[in-house]
Amino acid sequence: MIFDIFFQIHAIFNFPFFHIIIEEMKDNILVVSGYNDKTNHEVLQIIHKYPNVYGTIGIHPSEISDIKDEFFAFIEANITDPKIVGIGEIGLDYHFDRSNMEQQKLVFQKQLDIASKYHKTVVIHSRDAIEDTYNILKKYSVKSIIHCFSSSYEMALKFISMGSMLGIGGVLTFKNSEKLKEIVKKIDISHLVLETDSPYLTPEPYRGKKNKPIYTLLVAKKISELKNISLESVLKETTNNACAQFDLNL
Repeated sequence: MIFDIFFQIHAIFNFPFFHIIIEEMKDNILVVSGYNDKTNHEVLQIIHKYPNVYGTIGIHPSEISDIKDEFFAFIEANITDPKIVGIGEIGLDYHFDRSNMEQQKLVFQKQLDIASKYHKTVVIHSRDAIEDTYNILKKYSVKSIIHCFSSSYEMALKFISMGSMLGIGGVLTFKNSEKLKEIVKKIDISHLVLETDSPYLTPEPYRGKKNKPIYTLLVAKKISELKNISLESVLKETTNNACAQFDLNL
């Protein structure tokens, strides 16, 4: 079984053959993540249409310019849905805009408050903001997955020390990802989960094409190669890790 944390929910609804994706993954588990009010509603539609698909809902840091109290109310009203397994994709992103850093932190913390209140896992986006992300997250006793982890080995250990899982996707297969490869070699597989970030970050040899969940197998194969363990072990361990982190008893 592959347990894929399938981000970028907008890609699903723009994908012309999503039913084919579901057919490809019918014996596997997908978690799809919303990132704004519109896609949060779409997550709720899709998780109740497909039995093997679960969801997270949240407000991405790039989507806060028109933030409204109703968005937080919607998250809280739906967080107890049995097929909503967490809050995300949430976090901090200073890459393109540093003028709204304080607002980003406030929105991030409001969603962490909800996660803490309902004992839900959070899916964390952090771009050029890893220290602030860590310093805020460590104040909360919540389970977390660090989406597309790309920081240092030292930061990996800090997040792991508070129970976070590291999300590993197609970047691991890229030729220029030596730092991430070294981290994956060093970190015990009990701290890793697989993810897609569709339609982006497609693993080799399909880089440049739209990503999709079935390609997660290529990431698992690269982990198997780097850690010198069987592919079956990688799939079993990362699936168990994801199920445990999302409190899914499958």
